[in-house]
Amino acid sequence: MTTVVQRIARLLRAAGHAAAVVAPRYPDRAAGNGNDELRIASLPFPPYPSVRLSLPFGHRVDAYLARFAPDLVHVHTEGPLGTIGRRWALRAGVPLVTTFHTHFPQYARYYGVPALEALVWRWLTWFHCPARFTQTPGEFIRDELVARGVAHAMVWGRGVDTTLFAPGRRDPAWRTRLRADDDQVIVLHVGRLAREKNLDVLIEAWRQGHAAFGSRVVWVIAGRGPLERRIAAELPWARRAGFLEREDLAALYASADLCMLPSHTETCGLVALEAMASGLPVIAADAGGFPESVQHEVSGLLVAPDDASGFFAALSRLVGNTVERRALGLQARQRALQRDVAEEDEELLAQYGAAIDPAPGVAACAA
Repeated sequence: MTTVVQRIARLLRAAGHAAAVVAPRYPDRAAGNGNDELRIASLPFPPYPSVRLSLPFGHRVDAYLARFAPDLVHVHTEGPLGTIGRRWALRAGVPLVTTFHTHFPQYARYYGVPALEALVWRWLTWFHCPARFTQTPGEFIRDELVARGVAHAMVWGRGVDTTLFAPGRRDPAWRTRLRADDDQVIVLHVGRLAREKNLDVLIEAWRQGHAAFGSRVVWVIAGRGPLERRIAAELPWARRAGFLEREDLAALYASADLCMLPSHTETCGLVALEAMASGLPVIAADAGGFPESVQHEVSGLLVAPDDASGFFAALSRLVGNTVERRALGLQARQRALQRDVAEEDEELLAQYGAAIDPAPGVAACAA
């Protein structure tokens, strides 16, 4: 389950509602407890093995949903499992809500099939149109969805847990684990190690930084993905933290000094908000959802997404100026506090209520 799905399920149960989750089964996960969770057998997606594609066992999902008898179905993926949930809701006459988390049309460019971009958009528009509303975590992608005919798209899902991700989570044990002295600067990257994260820019900027700063900087990458071996080969001096559970990730953020995120396919860039909530200035691509969170020269620095030299210049500026780095980090924390999850959680419960009992005249989008 994604972080957002887990968050919604916890919220609903805490508010006294029943919530059932249907999700792919991962190799290290059980099949679900049968009451509030169903895991469907899945296979790795060949270009990206960490992404699982559920097998089309629609009859199991149909039977499970019929027993649970939901008042609303919220679909978080446009893949096989999401398509099954969408179909069940429409056939059963149950209100449908969808979420657009991932900018798949842009991914088509990164995986060598740009000609598919228009076809992917056509599929996504068809998929989301029957929903009462479609959530997406960024204003720019909300506007793009509306322009493409998904008129009921709305912004939700860009909140950050400012209690979990906080400067107070700083842990000297993490710096020891990373072999970083107190006078060294830890530069951190968090995210999937995949093409769409613009890692060529990260590699080149970090190479320049390593040559310029020497032992003054400790470079740390947290995440897994298909480019993991390449990262290890091209940045052999970078520490690799791998995949981390939320508590460990929060401690790593707070124990670092700044965060660099060159991706320009983010619909929101929750990693930026997590870093900011932890008191880190963020150097991010001036693209996608990052400019909605990172205020240039206030809570971080924005750089043209494909400008490796620009990212190196931003790194040089903050590595060499402790006062500015800390000042930006303080402002980053204040910005993240404005995006705390509490207010969003209240909004979601109200939105679900409106979807179950909609006002007259609610129109579907143009397919």
